Amino acid sequence: MDAAFQLVSNEVNVRPLRLRDWRDLESILMSERKWLEPWEATVPGGSRLLDVKGMVRSLLRQHREGSALACVIEVDSKIVGQVNVANILYGSVSSGSIGYWISEKYAGRSITPTAVALISDYMFNQMRLHRVEIAVRPENEASLRIVEKLGFRFEGLKERYIHINGDWRDHKIFALTRDEARKGLISRLER
Repeated sequence: MDAAFQLVSNEVNVRPLRLRDWRDLESILMSERKWLEPWEATVPGGSRLLDVKGMVRSLLRQHREGSALACVIEVDSKIVGQVNVANILYGSVSSGSIGYWISEKYAGRSITPTAVALISDYMFNQMRLHRVEIAVRPENEASLRIVEKLGFRFEGLKERYIHINGDWRDHKIFALTRDEARKGLISRLER
């Protein structure tokens, strides 16, 4: 995995997470609790206190091990969110699961769909993965619009799938294969 890749489209830049990014991420995550907390993964029985530096270290470890891509989303060289890929598997499965969040100040500007398209295209074209998956809570209308806009296929509902904001939450599962995205997802946004 190329540790120095940079994915750019218009004003959106997706680049690998760096340890020093933790302060910028913490600033957003703390100041926008009301906006982000309903969608944040939590650990059952774990602390609800944010340990952003610990989270960044964990993501970087997974990135180094090749089981994840840990990235930030930037606009005008300013971090405005994250797009990460978890559960990267190669061989007969050859897939990964995308998760993302964006600052409320930057929501609704097509930044997140662009970041998801960029990372998906990277997964298909550079990493040569076969399948990309996104899990979305049924009530998360903004994320549902993103997968719809990018043409992800609905596959079903996983009940009590991910621990979010203190409880097990249902998620709708959306996916694409490399064959379905031959022309690239970024091109779908440019139409």
